[in-house]
Amino acid sequence: MIHIITTGGTIEGMNYENPENKTKESKIAIGEFLDSANVSIPYIIEKAFAKDSRSITDEDRNFLLKKIEASNAEKILITHGTFTMEDTATYLGKEELKKTIVLVGSFIMGISKNTDAVFNLGYAICSLQFLEPGVYVAMNGRIFHWGNVTKNLESNKFEPKNE
Repeated sequence: MIHIITTGGTIEGMNYENPENKTKESKIAIGEFLDSANVSIPYIIEKAFAKDSRSITDEDRNFLLKKIEASNAEKILITHGTFTMEDTATYLGKEELKKTIVLVGSFIMGISKNTDAVFNLGYAICSLQFLEPGVYVAMNGRIFHWGNVTKNLESNKFEPKNE
């Protein structure tokens, strides 16, 4: 079973003009993406919080860590905004959990017709089934280990730090 933990971000169609607004509601449910793709592997979805990732604090990351530790699942998927996805991956990666954890998001609003959310989510779920325990970022057809990922703001893509 895959335990999907949502934290907000563009992948959920959350439009933040003011990052301080922490109470925005999602405009799309991750379950809608999975249902439309006819995903047949067992999963559960749990909302941790709904924030612009620029507003995610280490307290939030610790809350997320506690949810992961309490989960019976060995495979965890975290939907996350791209601004601080690298920070959350690093925070969780340093904990050396014995679970496979993949963080995923999107650059194009999840409610947009041309969103990359659906592809990224499917890719992340697929990769989660084959990766060894550890923390990874899965974005736009690539998988990155938590210790070797950075967001390139110029190209608006994730890439390895050491390439």
